Amino acid sequence: MKKFSGLFVLAFLFLTISPALSQDVKGAIKGDMGTAAGGSGAGAGDVAAGLKEALAVGTGNAVQTLSKSNGYFGDAAVKILLPQKLQTAAEILKKAGYQKEVDDLILSMNRAAEQAAPKAGPIFEDAVKRMTFEDTQKILNGGNTAATDYFKAKTTPQLTDAFKPVVADSMNQAGVTRSYKALTDRYTSMVPFGKMDSLDLDSYVTGKSLDGLFLKVGQEEAKIRTNPAARTTDLLKKVFAK
Repeated sequence: MKKFSGLFVLAFLFLTISPALSQDVKGAIKGDMGTAAGGSGAGAGDVAAGLKEALAVGTGNAVQTLSKSNGYFGDAAVKILLPQKLQTAAEILKKAGYQKEVDDLILSMNRAAEQAAPKAGPIFEDAVKRMTFEDTQKILNGGNTAATDYFKAKTTPQLTDAFKPVVADSMNQAGVTRSYKALTDRYTSMVPFGKMDSLDLDSYVTGKSLDGLFLKVGQEEAKIRTNPAARTTDLLKKVFAK
């Protein structure tokens, strides 16, 4: 069991090691893997803790950033906009004097996503604990967001279940459904044969919330892999020092 554990944590070190690291450093890590396979497991404790900390830092930073006011709304990369099929109707409504109503609808959707974001923390933590040796091998052969891709595959159903009730409750309190219906009625009355498509806003906002979450997790993962300044604790600096 110790042999397996040592190989696991030492192999997974490659996940967050910068590709720019010299070959002799990578060789030293491979040497540690060989030592672990021989049974001594030298340094494996620090490596294991460092790996878990790296993943905790990356996902924690992403969740914390998005949970703040304007975490979604103030970031163009993750800001939730109206669905593409509603853009034309929204532009017509804005020109007709309903700019504020459209803007309020968009703001409410983003506020709902910000309130749901903290639900991701425990789910990511559980995903780290459940990683197998086979999972790490796939990650090792991946790119700078291989761990993020793993999280996305393993946690999306749970995250959807956790996010959707919070999103629905937040949007209900903000009157998003009423606002959306009011805008739909106005558009229909203004445009001959005009019709705004029916939309499940709860599902739409939940999906976009998760898109933004995984984008941020991917950015954090890439930083820890490649940028020493992103290693914000003593343990991370020790484990990933060149």
